[in-house]
Amino acid sequence: MDNPKEINCNKIFKKAYENRYTWQNDFHGYQGKCIFLSNNNIYKGDFILGKDFKPNIQKIEDEKVVKSIASQLFEVCIHRVKREFESVHSENNFNLLKNSESGIEMIVSGKNQGDKYRVKNNCINMVYRKIHGTIIEIYVEEFLDTGIGYLSKKYSSQQIDPETLEANSQKFEYEDEFINIDREDNWILSSRIIKYTNQNQEEETQKFVFEDLCLLR
Repeated sequence: MDNPKEINCNKIFKKAYENRYTWQNDFHGYQGKCIFLSNNNIYKGDFILGKDFKPNIQKIEDEKVVKSIASQLFEVCIHRVKREFESVHSENNFNLLKNSESGIEMIVSGKNQGDKYRVKNNCINMVYRKIHGTIIEIYVEEFLDTGIGYLSKKYSSQQIDPETLEANSQKFEYEDEFINIDREDNWILSSRIIKYTNQNQEEETQKFVFEDLCLLR
C-alpha cells in the first residue's frame, strides 16, 4: 500500500474527473422515442432534448410520467456537460481519508468542505456530496469504458440527512445502458432500470427505454 505522503489526492481526483465521459461543446442535443414501464403500465411517447438540455416529452398525457421521464433525461445530460476541472474545483482541496481495496477515499476542504469522493483505477466510484441542503451518497459498482472516458453503468443513490447523517430516502439501484449513435463517440442513454423498496416494503422497478435516437444538428 502506498505511503500516505506519496498519495497526491488533488492529482488523483483531477485525473479521475477528467476521465469522465462528456459530450463535445458543439453537442446540440438529440431526439427519439421514450417508453416508461412501471407496475405493468406502459407509456410511449416522443422526446426532444435540445441544446438547452430542457427535455420536451410529447404524446404522453400523464403529467407524473412526463415529469419522471424528463427528470431522467435532464439528470443524465447535466453529467455530460464538459466543465473544466478548474472552473468546478479550483477552490477545493482533496485530503486522504483512507486507501483500501475499494479505492482512495478523500475528503474535501475549501469551498465544498465535507464532501467526500473515492477513486479507483482513474474512476470516481463513490460520491458523498451536499446538494441543496441534503447529502447525496452514490456508490458505483460498474463502469462503461467508452474509449474516451467512463460512464457509470451500475450504481446506487441515497439521500442522507445532513443533521443526523441517517438515510432519509429509499436506496435507489440503477442500471444504465448506453449506445454510441452516429459512430462519432456520442454515447446516449438507451435504457435505465431503477429498483427500490416502496413504503409497503415491496420491491418496485421502473424502466425507461429510449429508442430511434438521432442527434439534433
